Amino acid sequence: MSTDLRAAEGREARELLHFVTQETRFAILGNILQHPEQLPSMYELEQLNPSVSDATVYKHVQKLIDAGVVEAVALDEDDRRQGYPWKFYGLTDEGRAFLEDHNVLAAEETLRQIYETISDKPDKMVKYENAPRPDRE
Repeated sequence: MSTDLRAAEGREARELLHFVTQETRFAILGNILQHPEQLPSMYELEQLNPSVSDATVYKHVQKLIDAGVVEAVALDEDDRRQGYPWKFYGLTDEGRAFLEDHNVLAAEETLRQIYETISDKPDKMVKYENAPRPDRE
């Protein structure tokens, strides 16, 4: 699959749209969009998808990375703290543009509001949610 998402046209764009809207991958994209920093850790993604195994979440995140829709963003070694995550996952600029072009981001604000209502987060998830995140510039 091409990683030049902006140039995706016709059949290729339809295939990519079908790819990202597969149930688990679409849920992961929603999890990224609803996260307060739009950079959840793998643990947070796993917790937000309890109906699938951790290995399945990882596999689908990797597929989204390979497609150029999602990127792994690491905290600088000097900023890492023991007991906290240091690797996070967010949309690439190209991935965001592709999703915007295909009106997939229309519910972004609603997703954030839903995330704010989750009251039964495990303590570890709350801790990870508040972990330092890398700057994305």
